[in-house]
Amino acid sequence: MKKLRLLLGDQLNYKHSWFKKTDNDTLYFMAEMRQETDYTTHHIQKIVGFFAAMREFYSHLKDKGHQVVYYEIDAKENKQDLVENIQQLINKYEIECFEYQLPDEYRLDQQLKNFCKQTKIKTKAVDTKHFYTSRKDLQKFYEGKKEMVMEYFYRDMRKKHGILMQNAKNPEGGKWNFDKSNRKKWTGQPEIPHEKGFRKDVSSILKQIEKQNIRSIGKIEAKNYNWPTTRNDALKVLRHFCENLLVHFGDYQDALHTQEKYLFHSRLSFALNTKMLSPQEVIEKAVDAYYANAETIDISQIEGFVRQILGWREYMRGIYWKEMPGYRRCNKLDNQNKLPDFYWTGTTKMNCLHHTISQSLENAYAHHIQRLMITGNFALLNQTHPDAVEAWYLGIYIDAIEWVEMPNTRGMSQFADGGIVAIKPYVSSGNYINKMSNYCQDCKYDVNSKTGENACPFNSLYWNFLAEKQAFFKDNQRMSMMLSLLNKMQPETLKKHQDRAQNILKNPNNY
Repeated sequence: MKKLRLLLGDQLNYKHSWFKKTDNDTLYFMAEMRQETDYTTHHIQKIVGFFAAMREFYSHLKDKGHQVVYYEIDAKENKQDLVENIQQLINKYEIECFEYQLPDEYRLDQQLKNFCKQTKIKTKAVDTKHFYTSRKDLQKFYEGKKEMVMEYFYRDMRKKHGILMQNAKNPEGGKWNFDKSNRKKWTGQPEIPHEKGFRKDVSSILKQIEKQNIRSIGKIEAKNYNWPTTRNDALKVLRHFCENLLVHFGDYQDALHTQEKYLFHSRLSFALNTKMLSPQEVIEKAVDAYYANAETIDISQIEGFVRQILGWREYMRGIYWKEMPGYRRCNKLDNQNKLPDFYWTGTTKMNCLHHTISQSLENAYAHHIQRLMITGNFALLNQTHPDAVEAWYLGIYIDAIEWVEMPNTRGMSQFADGGIVAIKPYVSSGNYINKMSNYCQDCKYDVNSKTGENACPFNSLYWNFLAEKQAFFKDNQRMSMMLSLLNKMQPETLKKHQDRAQNILKNPNNY
């Protein structure tokens, strides 16, 4: 039986069982398509990174003896549409059975389901064999519960998989969560090792993209591409993290600094989200490194790392599949404003936003606190429509794939889901930014000034947001303290905040 197997651009799992045996009657198919480059405006490093990683994977499969058809973006045969390409190959090779790995994005899942309903040949969907959980595991876990607090899911995952456990019931170190130890401000010490980078020449791919007039954002050094595009590359990055960065990861995972874009972060998210690495092997190697160096690596360092992957990553995927397709339309706070133009240029007088956005445009990267408490915080205080915020996050970061980006943005960052993911909105005045970073030191605005034209815009926007959304949060116990402070504020002080906030909201690009 002639069989066609589809591989999507984020299904680069070198260890999948599909590839254990070669079969001359099985044809694999991969394609670079306008369907995928054009559904949002992506960072150029993201487009290049996916194409480069896909081509490396194609070469790997060919070297292993598999039969593979690969369409580059400018191939004459490429219909630039997934279904049209599949149908073309079915006709050309007289395919009798079509198989695919379950997509992680709802739109692709629906597209392939619809195709399978219409085609006359046999079809089969299989698991990607990447995640710890299935699509429905989280939904089953929280069935009958009022709130879907990530912590309980995380603890269950730790027990189920025996990760950082003293025994079947008790966690390593006596606590489940060391988040309070993960909030140190980095002030120059300890020294941060240089990232495990690469100097790949991606000029040829870049030229193909440019000739196709594919719209993109951001910058790229074509002869110094700095992201892993093979499994071996990704393993080097993982090893570098375990040997050099894990020792201080937890302490400074929330820190922000103008001179350090990566700090002690692993830079593994692109390799994970394309499936070049599995979460299981990443956690296993990191945990092994912790136990081998327990005298120098504190439990808070490794627990903070495990929580990001075993907890948040699996949790966000479960939320996505539980809440789609309605989740993409959530806008519980009824925010309607446009995303400021400076999100596309970095041209703003607010130093924290200038630095974070400029870094994102230059590197297709920002760590989770830069995303949550700088760009996300301002977007929410600006009362930006979540569709606009989501499109920006989905495009600008190399690791952004909808299943992980949407719940992080629409839920965690923008509170557009009304509290499914986050118990309270992640908003703050300039005080938090000053506490965790050096961004405020050289800023035009004074973080310590509460009102006035010289004051940090976050300050007035914060109190204005609380005032305007007070009715929505009146029954939220986690917001009670801040709402109490709001209600105790002198009316003239609140008016000053609101007047300035309205000026900022009308002309955010002037600030």
